[in-house]
Amino acid sequence: MTQFPNASSAPPGWYPDPSGVPGLRWWDGRMWATSYDPAMMRRRPELPPAVPVGNPFIWAVTLLPLLSVVSLMLWSPSLTYSVLPGENLKVPDPFSMMTPGYVLMNVTGWGIAAGSVVLSYLDWQMLGRSGVVRPFHWAWSCLGGIIYVVGRSVIVHKVAQGRGLGPVWIATGIIALFFIVMMLKMAEFMSNFLAAAPWETV
Repeated sequence: MTQFPNASSAPPGWYPDPSGVPGLRWWDGRMWATSYDPAMMRRRPELPPAVPVGNPFIWAVTLLPLLSVVSLMLWSPSLTYSVLPGENLKVPDPFSMMTPGYVLMNVTGWGIAAGSVVLSYLDWQMLGRSGVVRPFHWAWSCLGGIIYVVGRSVIVHKVAQGRGLGPVWIATGIIALFFIVMMLKMAEFMSNFLAAAPWETV
């Protein structure tokens, strides 16, 4: 059996096979096991406590949606009305909602989506270099940054002795804040809509 090259600092656990064979082999703190357990080989080895699980990229993915909250707060929902040709009736003009704030909100959303993919990829690479086996794949961020944040945090939490859930809690708070602001904006919009009596005849 091959001796672990740095036995004094290697706690018992599953490590990449020193012979170069794909997969993991059990190190008991003194020597390598001679048999393989296929089920155990699929498990991710735990990270040593000294290995950090946070980095600027995952925090950027987590905090990026705050830009959508800011852009939503800058949007002033309004609706104007026009008169139908040949009719004495006011009707809502849907194009009146295309204000600069509305455009900014949509552009910000696309920017957040693209930025989340790039940042998730960089975080995924860094996790691999830190020793996380099969980290949550960055491609899931194409469906939304929050999906990557949750999946990544679940895996890191399992391999890092309970660490790594901070991004999930922060992301949850940002989502809650977004929906609160959204409800306030919708209430403002409906108030303006009803006060203007859109179907008032001229």
